[in-house]
Amino acid sequence: MTTRQILLPLLLATLPLAAQTRDYPIQPVPFTSVSVDDAFWSPRMKTNRETTVGYCFDKCEETGRIANFEVAGGLKKGGFQGIYFNDSDVVKVIEGAAYTLAIHPDPKLDKFLDDLISKIAAAQEDDGYLYTARTIADPNYKYPGSDGARWSHLDHGHELYNVGHMYEAAVAHWRVTGKRSFLDVAIKNADLVCKVFGPGPDQHKGVPGHEEIEIGLVKLYRATGDEKYLRQAKHFIDMRGREDLRGKVYGTYAQDHQPLVDQTEAVGHAVRGGYLYAGVADVAAITGDKGYIAAIDRIWEDVISKKLYLIGSVGQHGAGEGYAGPYQLSNLRAYNETCAAIALALWNHRMFLLHGDSKYADVLERIIYNGFLSGVAMTGDKFFYPNPLACDMSFKFNQGGFERSPWFGCSCCPVNVVRFIPSIPGYVYAVRGDSLYVNLYLGGEGKAEVAGHKITIKQQTGYPWDGAVKLTVTPEKAAAFSLRLRVPGWLNEPLPSDLYHYLPRKPSGLQIRINGKPAEPTLEHGYWVLNRTWKPGDTVETVFPMQVRRVLCNEKVEDNRGRIAIERGPLVYCVEGADHDGKVLDLFLEDDVELTPEPRPDLLGGVTVLTGSAKRAHRKENNTPASRPAKLTMIPYYSWCHRGANEMAVWLPRSSDKAQVPPLPTGR
Repeated sequence: MTTRQILLPLLLATLPLAAQTRDYPIQPVPFTSVSVDDAFWSPRMKTNRETTVGYCFDKCEETGRIANFEVAGGLKKGGFQGIYFNDSDVVKVIEGAAYTLAIHPDPKLDKFLDDLISKIAAAQEDDGYLYTARTIADPNYKYPGSDGARWSHLDHGHELYNVGHMYEAAVAHWRVTGKRSFLDVAIKNADLVCKVFGPGPDQHKGVPGHEEIEIGLVKLYRATGDEKYLRQAKHFIDMRGREDLRGKVYGTYAQDHQPLVDQTEAVGHAVRGGYLYAGVADVAAITGDKGYIAAIDRIWEDVISKKLYLIGSVGQHGAGEGYAGPYQLSNLRAYNETCAAIALALWNHRMFLLHGDSKYADVLERIIYNGFLSGVAMTGDKFFYPNPLACDMSFKFNQGGFERSPWFGCSCCPVNVVRFIPSIPGYVYAVRGDSLYVNLYLGGEGKAEVAGHKITIKQQTGYPWDGAVKLTVTPEKAAAFSLRLRVPGWLNEPLPSDLYHYLPRKPSGLQIRINGKPAEPTLEHGYWVLNRTWKPGDTVETVFPMQVRRVLCNEKVEDNRGRIAIERGPLVYCVEGADHDGKVLDLFLEDDVELTPEPRPDLLGGVTVLTGSAKRAHRKENNTPASRPAKLTMIPYYSWCHRGANEMAVWLPRSSDKAQVPPLPTGR
């Protein structure tokens, strides 16, 4: 048994009672209790551990992000370098590094974190304040519209956003290592925040322009049991939009246009919104605030019905990295920030924990395999900031480029990838009472306690390429409980709304067997429910038929009228110039053309491509539509641009008649 295996249960067992008894009705099985042995995910997690963590720390060194803490702490001389929210990049990598330590102990990385945390501690001012941009430059530091004082530019200054990420990282580091060095820094800062901000007559009434601290405060509450952190998170939420109490508010961009409980739709900056809604869910789960739950239910429905791209992400160029409005889903100018995909994933997982409906896990899966995964190269050292659904090699979508970049001036996305990938195993299983939920299908083994019984569950699968899944259930001794298997939403419709739908075609071959015999489970909230007394070694085998499905978009989305997209299983597919002589924007796919899945272990780290015939449109001299045959190869969306900058499209015209099918908008 490793030190981690001994330490984590002891830490969790010593949490105060309040932090253990009030929380989500469904509890996730932590990623530390799930080992991954999966042909698809294991290599990506290995790359994140061996490459991305160190790479991002190196970049933080090169760009002065780490030096800022040293300068602020008097450990070296110099000025502030970079953007005022760069502190958050460093602590996000620490969080990801802590997660990797939990899975793969590494004394060298452990020592590096100790040294880095000492630099952060040195930068903290005596009363707990920590914001290197101001500490270094005080009293000359200025943000436009501020006087350089503390808390004077909360709308865009990110003072509270930075430390929110620090709280998350500090709790992760403490849980994994048992060391309080970083946790004590976080607590000291949070105590200052709780003293400065609040409802009292002498307290500051401002709120963070960029939400995130709400999530971090709840994690501190869970770790310490100190309810003032929970109250502070709730205070920040309750003060949003309260012009009557605060005076000037920040407006829709920061979800600050009206009180949270009155909001009905997703507006503004997509990352800010996703973090806010996740934090609201956390506070609602613990306090039982029904007004909060009703609000995020409404907002979730708005996103799923009107504002979500097929790849499971949100945001458009020209809309402030956020929501452009109902059905405004431009392909070429899709923003779909990688951070927005992560924030949306965090929110959807929490919605599942609140409600227990598979539709939230369906959206989570769509995000993970598509909108998120496209954001990082397979080498782990190049990144997309936005993730469009079309590239014309004219509109430079990726912060001025066509390819994944090794870094950005604002590098929130690369460092967010570092912490998200090792957390994915924590979304696989969950427990409520006598029920064990299986939400994601990936190879490996999980350990959980269900109704007082210790259970080991093992998955073997070729997902997402193959829909066959074998689960082996091993309780310590025979035990009665319910196994709830998510029936993937993509078997029926892309989303639980009318935003997208499949051309009619019933899936065939759906199967489930227990110990080799056909089973007839009940279906509840999108889960197959298997109630029985389980014995060690019992098996459940399922086959989710992975047919090639044609997707149509709601007619209200102008960009996609007359166009079609392709999915197989949880994956969205696209066409890329690398497979079509560099040009794909003149291809169209007719409805009666069959697309054949073809495993390609030699391509893009091993993928299943779809092949078939298409047509390439052009015009004759008399300007009547014409076309010529073309061989079509489609690849998973997440893997595009791994072979260099190329034209790309997810949505293809169903006809070459340009009079009926609007051309794909270009940046020319």
